[in-house]
Amino acid sequence: MNRPHSMSFTSITSPTLLLNSEIARANIRRMAGKCRDLGVGFNPHFKTHQSREVGEWFRAEGVERITVSSIVMAEFFADAGWDDITLAFPANVREMDRLNALAQKVKLTLDVISDTAAITLDQKLQHSVRVMIELDAGYGRTGIPAGEKERISRILDVIDASEKLSFYGFYIHAGHTYDVRGRASVAQIHDQTLGALHRLKADWLGRYPDLKISMGDTPSCSMLDNFEGVDEIRPGNFVFYDVTQAEIGSCGYDDIAVALAAPVVSKEPQRREIVVHAGAIHLSKDTVIQDDAVRFGRIAMLRDIKWDAPSDGCYVRKLSQEHGIITLSQEIFDQLEVGDVIAILPVHSCLTADCMGGYLTEKGEYIRMLNWRR
Repeated sequence: MNRPHSMSFTSITSPTLLLNSEIARANIRRMAGKCRDLGVGFNPHFKTHQSREVGEWFRAEGVERITVSSIVMAEFFADAGWDDITLAFPANVREMDRLNALAQKVKLTLDVISDTAAITLDQKLQHSVRVMIELDAGYGRTGIPAGEKERISRILDVIDASEKLSFYGFYIHAGHTYDVRGRASVAQIHDQTLGALHRLKADWLGRYPDLKISMGDTPSCSMLDNFEGVDEIRPGNFVFYDVTQAEIGSCGYDDIAVALAAPVVSKEPQRREIVVHAGAIHLSKDTVIQDDAVRFGRIAMLRDIKWDAPSDGCYVRKLSQEHGIITLSQEIFDQLEVGDVIAILPVHSCLTADCMGGYLTEKGEYIRMLNWRR
């Protein structure tokens, strides 16, 4: 995706992801300050923004260690000068050449969830790496259930016998906090997760006195203050937030730092709907339930490159590849004409950002992302 170094609002002709840098910096500053106040390490996940420039905003808040979700992302940020990187995705042993090259360049921590992968890493790595074991918090994605001590022990035996692997600690991502609403529900999941981590740490601390405990979900890290026994947190989505996080209660709508600018191409008065150039390839097809109906995004009016609070009764009803069908209140419908541009607050900012590959800031600067698919 080719974009000029700088743009203005009037030059927007196609779907463009807007970034309010003031809001994003405030989100970073708030989370970094919380970590300092709680005495918890801050190892933020960069999968949401995937940008060298945004990464520097973290560096300005004292961040020295980062987390990523792919080898390509790790290489991208290593080239940007980050030298302590965790690849928080189960180690892919088919990428051994690239893992070796990266391990030679940075302090690398890998995610391992099987003794088979640990054995392969031990046999084929040429440089030392740290290894963290991912736990399943009940999310059902990846990781070892905390109670399966034999599986954990088999991995640790491989690590202990290896000259290239060293045990870093346990990592857990309570992703099912995304499925609930409200502080009490998030706290219930968090407390269950924290209890499992405490028990696990007690089991292994005698053998590994320096082991670290890491957690990473944005709802818990944003809403709660009880991180007793946790050494570091790794949230990522908080840098931009989104409609999902606002509905959970992790943030307010005024904390959302990105919005998709979408040109209006058609008005449909009988349906009180507009059609915009903004589809699934721009927003993704993630949804949120509001008023017992599926929504693909919320709508806000644009004021140059900034946007207002979301408008009541206005939402993305349907997406196809390039088309977005938006239902509007009569008041907002009457204000818009074909050729205008409207803002869509994304349901999932991580996926929308990845789809778009870059951001236009309120200063008219275009920031490129890793954008590895293009």
